[in-house]
Amino acid sequence: MRRNELEHLIRAAAAITDQYEIMVIGSQSILGAVPGPPDTLLESMEADIYPLHRPELADLIDGSIGEGSPFHERFGYYAQGVGPETAILPEGWQSRLVRIQNQNTDHKVGYCLEPHDLATSKLAAGRDKDW
Repeated sequence: MRRNELEHLIRAAAAITDQYEIMVIGSQSILGAVPGPPDTLLESMEADIYPLHRPELADLIDGSIGEGSPFHERFGYYAQGVGPETAILPEGWQSRLVRIQNQNTDHKVGYCLEPHDLATSKLAAGRDKDW
């Protein structure tokens, strides 16, 4: 996934949920701080997201632009609706969020994890795929 594709997902998730702020907590949150990372960090076709103030609407995201949806079939990438409990994050992570907001997000806001917080959450998860 590339930065412009993440921006598209932020825009779509905001429109679907009628929410202004979207949280990106998975691996693709790296695209907030590093818009053009190495190709090895661009392999995923999904982004883990939820509406910042209404995380209970994550199922709506999953059903509308999630895996196997017409959105996924058309664009080749999708959003995984998750909840805030999905990631184990260090104290103070909210103060370090990286903001994405531009014309491609329809001026809606996507908040991405700061790279060190992202790495911490991946280490805390302890999954083989995160190494």
